[in-house]
Amino acid sequence: MANTTNTTTLEDRMKAEAVKRMKALRIMPHVIREFEDGTLNYSERQNAIFDGVLYWIDNVPEYRKAVDDYQKRTGSLVYHAQLSHTTMGDMLSLLYVSRNEAEWARDMADIREGYAYCYVCNMDCPDFSEHGTIGIKPRNGGVTRTA
Repeated sequence: MANTTNTTTLEDRMKAEAVKRMKALRIMPHVIREFEDGTLNYSERQNAIFDGVLYWIDNVPEYRKAVDDYQKRTGSLVYHAQLSHTTMGDMLSLLYVSRNEAEWARDMADIREGYAYCYVCNMDCPDFSEHGTIGIKPRNGGVTRTA
């Protein structure tokens, strides 16, 4: 009889969960494929018209560093980021899957309700970076922050 033991690693399950979340956010299929192949994208809100515009995170070394530092510090998997320009600085919201699988169902329910628990990096004043819930919705193939 074949061994039916689940041999997937936590990292594999985290990546699969990230893909589920990206699909729930209706992120463009090619962006999801790029993520699966190791390329991370972010969505930027430049103004009311250019919102949800997609870019590779590696285009901006500071953004890549913010993602790498966060993943190294927490063990979480960042699957997408959203950049907003605010009066308090540029905010890079990191959408991630935590290592705690017990949180995943609630995180997905929040996404379906238009919210996401994330880590918001204040790129201009890093001391003001923090975890929190943001409003988020699909826009132009990427995502936009609504609150």
